[in-house]
Amino acid sequence: MLVFKFGGASVKDAEGMINLAKVVGKYKSEQLLIVVSAMGKTTNALEKLTKAYVDQADDMHDIYEGIKQYHYDIIAELFEPNNPVFDEVANTFVEIDWMIEDEPQDDYDFIYDQIVSVGELVSTRIVTAYLNKAGLKSQWLDVRGYIHTDNTYREGVIQWDKTRESIQLSIPAQLERSIVVTQGFLGGTSENFTTTLGREGSDYTASIFGACLGAESVTTWKDVPGILNADPKLFEDTVKFDELSYTEAIEMTYYGATVIHPKTIKPLQNAKIPLLVKPFNHPEEAGTIIKESAAHVFAKPVIIIKQNQVLLSLSTKDYSFISEDHLSDIFGKFAKSHVKINMMQTSALSFSVCFDYKEEYFNKLLASLKENYKVKYNSELTLITVRHSADGFIKNLTAGKTTLLEQISRNTVQVVVK
Repeated sequence: MLVFKFGGASVKDAEGMINLAKVVGKYKSEQLLIVVSAMGKTTNALEKLTKAYVDQADDMHDIYEGIKQYHYDIIAELFEPNNPVFDEVANTFVEIDWMIEDEPQDDYDFIYDQIVSVGELVSTRIVTAYLNKAGLKSQWLDVRGYIHTDNTYREGVIQWDKTRESIQLSIPAQLERSIVVTQGFLGGTSENFTTTLGREGSDYTASIFGACLGAESVTTWKDVPGILNADPKLFEDTVKFDELSYTEAIEMTYYGATVIHPKTIKPLQNAKIPLLVKPFNHPEEAGTIIKESAAHVFAKPVIIIKQNQVLLSLSTKDYSFISEDHLSDIFGKFAKSHVKINMMQTSALSFSVCFDYKEEYFNKLLASLKENYKVKYNSELTLITVRHSADGFIKNLTAGKTTLLEQISRNTVQVVVK
């Protein structure tokens, strides 16, 4: 059997839905499980709605109506007015209605997961209905009953034994009867609350299903021809990798390559299941295959650019050395604040870290660190990571910029610049 994942760009409009059905139709003789993200920029819009609700902002209902109208306009292009999908989508949006009719009481991360998750629930209702209309027998599946997590909202930790048991118990039989369509990015707790697996987590969802079902392969369909050596929006003359090893793909995602979610590779590597990254507008093209061993010929360096970075430096208030005890305390505060470190460097009297700026997490981290340390930071920075670089290449990338921190290892150069 095969697992497919379609991202938001694949289903952003009616044309995308039609194309998705054409791609799926080419594999109708296969057992197929399809994981779908929220449509277009819906997750961003739902994040905006979440903040407006928590702040009780005046534009909350306008934001919500815009989200609903976007989906209803697409449905109207795809279906006759009496199609049941209209009621299915309306009933799904009720999950948000119930929440926002009362003033916020719960923790922000909990509220976030209950609201933002509706994007995937709605998109999969529409995809399932359209596949059936196109003659591809499909069944909608609520992923929250199969991918079980702990109560870490916005970053749910998979309970693997329970998840594997649930997936293997009933889904193989469902796949024998029809295509199964389910949501990416989501999980469920033992109390039946919704969790999310981290932004862009639909790839991870697909790999979980692939690993638990022993899939022949997992394919993630993208708006790029495969995995490129750099972001084509930022660099000309990018090159596509035909093959990558699991190890190289893990390294690239760890450093911030956004084409695959960082957690995606490991379950597939453990199960020795290949991951294919293919263009949804040209499904006949080979794309990139990630597998156990692959030939590496790096004609060009791998370049990863992360914007909106913070470089934060800590020192003790009594000017003592940064010890192992200090580092243990610092890492604990980062973990509790859900801040992931992209780069770090220590000296006798200071510890410096670079990470993505996310306002609510940053403010929580800053308050925690200031209890025991002197803190200095710079924001609005860029982290440049280059793997397999030729001599002097990094100098061209950093020309005209101020370098604040630099690290060089055997295969990788990282530079924080302003």
